[in-house]
Amino acid sequence: MAPYPPPPPCDRPTLYFVGVRTAGSSIMRVFPRWAEELNLDAVIRGYDAALDAPPEAYRAIVRHLREDDLARGALVTSHKIAVLQAAGDLVDDLDPYARTCGEVSCLAARDGRLLGFAKDPITSASAWRAFVPAEHFAGDAEVLCFGGGGAAVALSVAAADFPDPDDRPRRMTFVEVDQRRLEHLRSVHEALDTDITFDRVLSDDPARNDAMVQALPPGSMVINATGMGKDLPGSPIRDAAPFPQGGLAWELNYRGELDFLQQARRQQDARGLGVEDGWVYFLHGWSAVIAEVFGVEIAGARFRALGRAAAALRPDRGA
Repeated sequence: MAPYPPPPPCDRPTLYFVGVRTAGSSIMRVFPRWAEELNLDAVIRGYDAALDAPPEAYRAIVRHLREDDLARGALVTSHKIAVLQAAGDLVDDLDPYARTCGEVSCLAARDGRLLGFAKDPITSASAWRAFVPAEHFAGDAEVLCFGGGGAAVALSVAAADFPDPDDRPRRMTFVEVDQRRLEHLRSVHEALDTDITFDRVLSDDPARNDAMVQALPPGSMVINATGMGKDLPGSPIRDAAPFPQGGLAWELNYRGELDFLQQARRQQDARGLGVEDGWVYFLHGWSAVIAEVFGVEIAGARFRALGRAAAALRPDRGA
């Protein structure tokens, strides 16, 4: 097999976006505004790899980050686990969350070294708190998450770290079509010190998925972390699946057909649902990586300013 081509040489300080179809992401239009807001002399470039890309694809981009002095770092989306598995030997050090999760969502070139970070447990916790009411899980409500990749790993770690027991669910169930991902999830779950019960289910059957949604206690949260509705067509459940009464529906994507989001919206009034897309998740995820890569502080008023700068470029909310 011929080597997977690396990006062309940088001519300015560059942040890379490692994804599937990066050109459609709002960050390609948002980043220039954020760079101006943060006084950064930098540009962003996409690096696309298929969901089943060979290891050499990941090694090519990681080598580039090591070898090009103007390549400052990268945000990794759909390939967080694969990048570390394929090119972990090219990364000089990992933060504790990256070791726990077995993934990297951020790579930063610093002082001649390439560092790997798993920012998602932090950013998903921030997005969770912005959406989920305090003490929502004081009763019997559970979490059912479709998808067992990097986002599911991060949500597991984030929930386990919530200090107030009424803010974390008693049970979290993860439904995945790939047994390897479930095994990776199992290894992460077994290492967590938490009172949460984690269940993992192998299923690609929409009817079975519907039944799991229907069996949830009132108030439960259903999450789409599969990439379906953005990177893949469709939704993990069918239109007739009844969301839990008084529950929450969280679509982790903010662009694409967003079938799962539309299903939840159609039941929102009748079921008393709280419905959230992935826009706030997007803002927290990107701002945390930019802060790490460029050594800037982004919190409080500055984070809100970035949110305002991005708002005008937000795509239609899946209407």
